Amino acid sequence: METDSGNPALTILVVDDEPNIRKMLSISLTTDGHRVTTANTASDAVAQVSRQAFDLAFVDLRLGTETGLDVIPRIVADSPWTKVVVITAYASVDTAVEAMKRGATDYLPKPFTPAQVRMVVERVARLRALEMRVAGLQETLGENNAEVTFESASPRMRQAVDLARQVAPSDATLLLRGESGTGKGVLAKAVHSWSDRAEKPFATVSCPALSPELLESELFGHAKGAFTGAIRDNPGRIASSEGGTLFLDEIGDLPLRLQPKLLRFVQDREYERVGESLTRRADVRMITATNVDLGEAVRAGRFREDLLYRINVIQIELPPLRERQEDIAPIAQRMLTRFARRPIEGFTAEAAAALKSYSWPGNLRELRNVIERATILCRGEQIGLEHLPVNFGPPRNGEPKLGDPVPFDQIEAVHIRRVIAASKTMDEAAQVLGVDAATLWRKRKKHGI
Repeated sequence: METDSGNPALTILVVDDEPNIRKMLSISLTTDGHRVTTANTASDAVAQVSRQAFDLAFVDLRLGTETGLDVIPRIVADSPWTKVVVITAYASVDTAVEAMKRGATDYLPKPFTPAQVRMVVERVARLRALEMRVAGLQETLGENNAEVTFESASPRMRQAVDLARQVAPSDATLLLRGESGTGKGVLAKAVHSWSDRAEKPFATVSCPALSPELLESELFGHAKGAFTGAIRDNPGRIASSEGGTLFLDEIGDLPLRLQPKLLRFVQDREYERVGESLTRRADVRMITATNVDLGEAVRAGRFREDLLYRINVIQIELPPLRERQEDIAPIAQRMLTRFARRPIEGFTAEAAAALKSYSWPGNLRELRNVIERATILCRGEQIGLEHLPVNFGPPRNGEPKLGDPVPFDQIEAVHIRRVIAASKTMDEAAQVLGVDAATLWRKRKKHGI
């Protein structure tokens, strides 16, 4: 959501013991399109910040018998992204310096006009928008998703993207389904960028990547001392995504004991941090993704049926790469352009045919790995069959096929290579193969992989 000035609408806390000031600021800021909460004491202000994330807080330096200077560090400690603007009728250089030392970002002396307030708010809005863009760019650069494109000749893929664009402006909870590597995470980020929340944070939590205890802390946050190693408060991804979007990847792996807590948040937008009883609220859109059949997980007792109903408001299914063969050649060419460190014209007819006929169990992620590898190995003007992994095209160098009269070890080596090529990490490959990481390491050493 944007204000008339074109800047994103902010969530603002006004802390002042004078009712007229609170009313004037509330009316002025609400008229400009911002969401406003008021507090008249220091304790009330701290309680509000503990329950909800704010972009901006106006804090009066004199709150009855209390001082607003003591409120500033408590706000910043609980919500480090909140910008604090001090307001006071007793302006001086000393108080301004002290306020800045304690974490304030600006200073507004009384009496002030609505125009002065608007100027301060617009400055903070621009700063918050810039911070969100920087965070988004850092995440994008870290992910390097060169393989994903929404330009497609596949009717199923176009239908999925069209539906995602259609529902993006709503706050509906989305469930993205598809095999690993089909681009669910990138589509989730695209939905966020197409929504009214685009200027707010986008956060990703991978459910299988963390233990149940760490996952709970990552999602909901924890209080200092909640468990061994909790040396400071952690606001959690829900709080840090205030006003934006939270993407839960592979939600089918969410531990059963955490599912009631997530269900409550999806329904009521309420939750508690680990180690405290204070109920908090957050305005966060939920997008989830899975590569498993959640209906089967419900029947097996691994997933709550009521949670499935809540996250499955709108379902979008991304087709596997083998079912959109018309897209393989253009995507491969785009990847070649991106990864080649010197001019490479394209692919030989044999290599292009091998790419098209391959089953791509790892989907776009595997295609990216194959093309990046080929650009490193290629020394000529075109990528040929010899630059692709050995499991592409017809058997080469005596590579066996299933059913050939060869020892099992030879078939095992081919299978391990193929699974590794389709996996994001060695741990994922070990999980697919049904062995532990140490066993996979020994087998790779045995087969020279």
